[in-house]
Amino acid sequence: MKKLLSVIFCLFCIFSFKPAWPETGTRIMVLGDSLSAGYGLPPGTGWVDLLEQRLQSRSPDDSVINISISGEITLGGRNRIEQALKDHVPDIVIVALGANDGLQGRSIPSIYENLEAIILICKRYNATPLLVGMQLPPNYGISYTQKFRDIYPHLAQNQQLQLVPFLMAGFGDRPEFFQADGIHPAIRAQEKILDNIWPALTEVLKSGGTRHQ
Repeated sequence: MKKLLSVIFCLFCIFSFKPAWPETGTRIMVLGDSLSAGYGLPPGTGWVDLLEQRLQSRSPDDSVINISISGEITLGGRNRIEQALKDHVPDIVIVALGANDGLQGRSIPSIYENLEAIILICKRYNATPLLVGMQLPPNYGISYTQKFRDIYPHLAQNQQLQLVPFLMAGFGDRPEFFQADGIHPAIRAQEKILDNIWPALTEVLKSGGTRHQ
């Protein structure tokens, strides 16, 4: 009888204990700016929200943490990333920064350096980075826009990362997919953004970019 009670007690302890984080599923953190923060959109309609819905249809234990901030530049992301990694312990970090740096005409080397630092910190915390490419409108000049565009494939190659070539591929030049300001994608564009990110994210998931499975 004592042995039976001991077994029951042990089973109770096992099933009553809840770890701080789920033991299964993939945790993805999004580090971005207003394009990822859902600027101007109704709650729950941004591409990050759609990402979580799509992931949870694959596995209900998958989750997404969005730490994107409107107006964020790469230096801000660099300053925030380490604490965010400690707080959220993600498996994958989608790095979608640089657009504001480019619009402000910041130096190409500084943008590259900040993005590279973010990636290296992610790797140090055993989180797999996924880099999202950005592009600028042509009125910023051929030389600057090309150098800016090249940051992302060069960094992805040097750091051996999966790359989303361009966040707004397929609609970036179509005004009907943007809000009245002509800068921020409208609701109808959010699924397209997710479709641009999904192939590279799928490759990361296939390659084992998770610690919680």
